Amino acid sequence: MISSKVLAGLLLGTLVLGTASCGSRVADNSPTLSQTEPLASPTPTVSPPASPVIPNRTAANTVTVTVYKPDSQCEELVPEQVRVSQTNAIADAVGKTIEYGNTKDFDLSGYRVNVDPSSQVATVDLRLSPDSQRQFVSLSSCERFALFGSLQKTLTSNSQWQIQEVRFTQQGEEIVF
Repeated sequence: MISSKVLAGLLLGTLVLGTASCGSRVADNSPTLSQTEPLASPTPTVSPPASPVIPNRTAANTVTVTVYKPDSQCEELVPEQVRVSQTNAIADAVGKTIEYGNTKDFDLSGYRVNVDPSSQVATVDLRLSPDSQRQFVSLSSCERFALFGSLQKTLTSNSQWQIQEVRFTQQGEEIVF
Protein backbone atom coordinates (compact mmCIF):
# COMPACT_ATOMS: atom_id res chain seq x y z
CA MET A 1 0.00 0.00 0.00
CA ILE A 2 1.28 3.48 -0.91
CA SER A 3 1.54 5.96 1.95
CA SER A 4 -0.33 9.25 1.71
CA LYS A 5 2.97 11.21 1.59
CA VAL A 6 4.24 9.17 -1.36
CA LEU A 7 0.89 9.52 -3.16
CA ALA A 8 0.85 13.29 -2.55
CA GLY A 9 4.39 13.56 -3.94
CA LEU A 10 3.48 11.56 -7.02
CA LEU A 11 0.39 13.68 -7.62
CA LEU A 12 2.36 16.91 -7.21
CA GLY A 13 5.03 15.65 -9.64
CA THR A 14 2.33 14.70 -12.14
CA LEU A 15 0.74 18.13 -11.81
CA VAL A 16 4.07 19.90 -12.33
CA LEU A 17 4.77 17.87 -15.47
CA GLY A 18 1.28 18.42 -16.84
CA THR A 19 0.90 22.10 -15.92
CA ALA A 20 2.38 23.51 -19.14
CA SER A 21 -0.33 22.02 -21.32
CA CYS A 22 -3.23 21.87 -18.87
CA GLY A 23 -5.81 24.60 -18.77
CA SER A 24 -9.09 25.61 -20.23
CA ARG A 25 -9.57 24.74 -23.84
CA VAL A 26 -12.18 26.00 -26.23
CA ALA A 27 -12.83 23.41 -28.87
CA ASP A 28 -13.87 24.36 -32.38
CA ASN A 29 -16.09 21.82 -34.12
CA SER A 30 -15.08 22.95 -37.61
CA PRO A 31 -13.35 20.43 -39.92
CA THR A 32 -9.96 22.10 -39.42
CA LEU A 33 -7.91 21.62 -36.28
CA SER A 34 -8.49 24.56 -34.01
CA GLN A 35 -7.56 25.17 -30.42
CA THR A 36 -7.29 28.06 -28.03
CA GLU A 37 -4.77 27.68 -25.25
CA PRO A 38 -3.81 29.92 -22.37
CA LEU A 39 -0.09 30.39 -22.10
CA ALA A 40 1.64 28.81 -19.15
CA SER A 41 4.20 30.79 -17.24
CA PRO A 42 7.78 29.62 -17.94
CA THR A 43 8.16 28.60 -14.30
CA PRO A 44 4.83 27.16 -13.23
CA THR A 45 3.78 27.59 -9.63
CA VAL A 46 1.88 24.60 -8.34
CA SER A 47 0.22 24.23 -4.99
CA PRO A 48 -1.15 20.86 -3.92
CA PRO A 49 -4.86 20.45 -4.65
CA ALA A 50 -7.32 20.26 -1.76
CA SER A 51 -8.38 16.83 -2.93
CA PRO A 52 -6.34 14.49 -5.13
CA VAL A 53 -6.87 15.28 -8.81
CA ILE A 54 -5.14 13.09 -11.34
CA PRO A 55 -4.79 14.72 -14.78
CA ASN A 56 -6.05 12.63 -17.68
CA ARG A 57 -2.57 12.27 -19.16
CA THR A 58 -1.41 8.72 -19.58
CA ALA A 59 0.96 7.17 -22.08
CA ALA A 60 -2.09 5.84 -23.92
CA ASN A 61 -3.45 9.30 -24.75
CA THR A 62 -0.20 11.20 -25.40
CA VAL A 63 2.24 11.24 -28.29
CA THR A 64 5.84 12.33 -28.58
CA VAL A 65 6.52 15.24 -30.93
CA THR A 66 9.54 17.41 -31.63
CA VAL A 67 9.40 21.08 -30.67
CA TYR A 68 12.17 23.53 -31.46
CA LYS A 69 13.67 26.25 -29.30
CA PRO A 70 16.53 28.66 -29.95
CA ASP A 71 20.01 27.91 -28.66
CA SER A 72 21.63 30.23 -26.11
CA GLN A 73 23.21 32.38 -28.87
CA CYS A 74 19.92 32.61 -30.81
CA GLU A 75 21.60 31.20 -33.92
CA GLU A 76 20.06 27.75 -34.33
CA LEU A 77 16.89 25.91 -33.41
CA VAL A 78 17.42 22.98 -31.09
CA PRO A 79 15.00 20.02 -31.19
CA GLU A 80 13.40 18.72 -28.01
CA GLN A 81 11.14 15.68 -27.66
CA VAL A 82 7.99 16.39 -25.63
CA ARG A 83 4.83 14.46 -24.82
CA VAL A 84 1.56 16.13 -25.79
CA SER A 85 -2.09 15.20 -25.88
CA GLN A 86 -2.87 12.89 -28.77
CA THR A 87 -6.14 14.67 -29.56
CA ASN A 88 -4.63 18.21 -29.36
CA ALA A 89 -1.07 17.47 -30.46
CA ILE A 90 -0.63 20.47 -32.76
CA ALA A 91 -2.09 23.02 -30.34
CA ASP A 92 -0.16 21.54 -27.40
CA ALA A 93 3.11 21.60 -29.39
CA VAL A 94 2.48 25.26 -30.29
CA GLY A 95 1.90 26.04 -26.60
CA LYS A 96 5.12 24.34 -25.54
CA THR A 97 7.03 26.17 -28.29
CA ILE A 98 5.60 29.56 -27.28
CA GLU A 99 6.77 29.02 -23.70
CA TYR A 100 10.38 29.41 -24.89
CA GLY A 101 9.74 32.87 -26.36
CA ASN A 102 7.69 34.46 -23.58
CA THR A 103 9.29 37.39 -21.77
CA LYS A 104 8.14 39.58 -18.89
CA ASP A 105 7.36 42.62 -21.05
CA PHE A 106 6.03 40.71 -24.07
CA ASP A 107 3.01 38.74 -22.96
CA LEU A 108 0.87 36.50 -25.14
CA SER A 109 -2.47 35.62 -23.62
CA GLY A 110 -3.44 32.85 -26.04
CA TYR A 111 -3.48 31.53 -29.56
CA ARG A 112 -5.53 29.58 -32.06
CA VAL A 113 -4.17 27.10 -34.57
CA ASN A 114 -6.02 26.29 -37.77
CA VAL A 115 -4.73 23.74 -40.25
CA ASP A 116 -6.11 23.51 -43.76
CA PRO A 117 -5.32 19.92 -44.77
CA SER A 118 -6.00 20.53 -48.47
CA SER A 119 -3.46 23.37 -48.78
CA GLN A 120 -1.22 22.06 -45.96
CA VAL A 121 -1.12 25.55 -44.44
CA ALA A 122 -1.25 26.20 -40.71
CA THR A 123 -2.36 29.59 -39.43
CA VAL A 124 -1.29 30.51 -35.93
CA ASP A 125 -3.42 33.37 -34.61
CA LEU A 126 -1.58 34.90 -31.66
CA ARG A 127 -3.35 36.90 -28.95
CA LEU A 128 -1.30 39.64 -27.37
CA SER A 129 -2.29 40.38 -23.79
CA PRO A 130 -3.83 43.83 -23.31
CA ASP A 131 -1.32 44.30 -20.47
CA SER A 132 1.70 43.52 -22.65
CA GLN A 133 4.20 46.36 -22.59
CA ARG A 134 5.49 45.48 -26.07
CA GLN A 135 3.97 44.71 -29.46
CA PHE A 136 5.07 42.27 -32.19
CA VAL A 137 6.88 45.03 -34.12
CA SER A 138 9.07 45.79 -31.09
CA LEU A 139 10.57 42.30 -30.96
CA SER A 140 14.30 42.03 -31.60
CA SER A 141 15.53 39.78 -34.39
CA CYS A 142 16.44 37.15 -31.79
CA GLU A 143 12.98 37.33 -30.20
CA ARG A 144 11.34 37.01 -33.63
CA PHE A 145 13.52 34.02 -34.40
CA ALA A 146 12.67 32.47 -31.01
CA LEU A 147 8.92 32.90 -31.47
CA PHE A 148 8.18 32.67 -35.19
CA GLY A 149 11.15 30.55 -36.29
CA SER A 150 10.53 28.01 -33.55
CA LEU A 151 6.81 27.77 -34.35
CA GLN A 152 7.43 27.40 -38.08
CA LYS A 153 10.10 24.71 -37.58
CA THR A 154 7.97 22.84 -35.02
CA LEU A 155 4.90 22.75 -37.28
CA THR A 156 6.67 21.89 -40.53
CA SER A 157 9.17 19.37 -39.13
CA ASN A 158 6.64 16.97 -37.59
CA SER A 159 5.87 15.13 -40.82
CA GLN A 160 2.79 13.39 -39.40
CA TRP A 161 0.95 16.75 -39.53
CA GLN A 162 1.76 17.30 -43.23
CA ILE A 163 2.13 21.08 -42.81
CA GLN A 164 4.14 22.78 -45.55
CA GLU A 165 3.59 26.45 -44.71
CA VAL A 166 2.88 28.48 -41.57
CA ARG A 167 1.18 31.89 -41.45
CA PHE A 168 0.98 34.16 -38.43
CA THR A 169 -1.88 36.48 -37.57
CA GLN A 170 -2.91 38.67 -34.65
CA GLN A 171 -6.66 38.39 -34.11
CA GLY A 172 -7.11 37.52 -37.78
CA GLU A 173 -4.81 40.20 -39.24
CA GLU A 174 -1.52 39.09 -40.81
CA ILE A 175 1.55 39.95 -38.72
CA VAL A 176 3.93 42.00 -40.87
CA PHE A 177 7.36 43.32 -39.89
